[in-house]
Amino acid sequence: MKALYAHAARDLRLSACDSADPGPGKVAIRLARGGICGSDLHYYLHGGFGTVRLKEPMILGHEVAGYVEALGEGVTGLAKGDLVAVSPSRPCGHCGECLRGLPNQCLNMRFYGSAMPFPHIQGAFREWLIADASQCVRAEDLDPAEAAMAEPLAVVLHALRQAGNLVGRRVLVTGCGPIGVLAILAARRAGAEEIIATDIADNVLNFARQAGADVTLNTATTPDALAPYSGGKGCLDVLFECSGAEQALRGAIPALRPRATVVQLGLSGDMAVPMMQITAKELNLRGSFRFHEEFATAVAMMQKGLIDVRPLLTHSFPLADFQVAFDTAADRSQAMKVQLEFT
Repeated sequence: MKALYAHAARDLRLSACDSADPGPGKVAIRLARGGICGSDLHYYLHGGFGTVRLKEPMILGHEVAGYVEALGEGVTGLAKGDLVAVSPSRPCGHCGECLRGLPNQCLNMRFYGSAMPFPHIQGAFREWLIADASQCVRAEDLDPAEAAMAEPLAVVLHALRQAGNLVGRRVLVTGCGPIGVLAILAARRAGAEEIIATDIADNVLNFARQAGADVTLNTATTPDALAPYSGGKGCLDVLFECSGAEQALRGAIPALRPRATVVQLGLSGDMAVPMMQITAKELNLRGSFRFHEEFATAVAMMQKGLIDVRPLLTHSFPLADFQVAFDTAADRSQAMKVQLEFT
């Protein structure tokens, strides 16, 4: 069996990986599609992000879907041949955070493809994956490319929970990569009255517009593009900061009304937060990290046609062409979501 390892920045290798039969409560999955995420790109381009660095070879990937090939003892609700979206979220279920209902904050989290702990948690970009049956959500009526989008959509649904009621709200989204565009789709579905999207690349702003953003602004060509929303003490109710760029956060705050909510999704290392402005405006600053129960909801929303992720799927490459796939994913001028084809 082959798996895709990151050894260091710009050093990806397709290498042999041990395989095993599924034990009790587990299933063997023949992977079909895997999406390249922003964190995968950070490992590829920089060897990590912030203080999180590669210290040993690590299998990348956590946005995956595939077909059930074998079931371990005691597995119910799944059958051989089922297409499943596989959640990378594997909380322990018994630590203090899990017991108080915060599984995404698990002290012993085993999230696929994460260099946060050491030894690293190996990822899911491998031809065959042994997963807990509880991680698998049947994805009938979807194709594998759509099913592999359940993970980023779940990230956004968790962020919407942090924002609270969006009905009638004026929403700003900064950073229009896959997470930003999915935030636009989800905010519109949740009842946002107006959505303004900003980025520094016209290509991704086109995707934001197609996803339903009312206004798209290029803050590279027009640095004061948010000025019309910044009169008085600002007029926007909610910010989804999806870029992880300090400049984006700082530029957005003047457009927020007092007691607006800031939901920080973007992760690219530590940011200097303009705390005086946040304090003076009494802004609600909320982090949003991963997800758990939202994963099944993401699959269900796609199955019901409530969120259409297909326009985001711009490229796919066979696993053997992983280098081209990652270089394409890193080129925001042409790509939105790039996926690997395992079968």
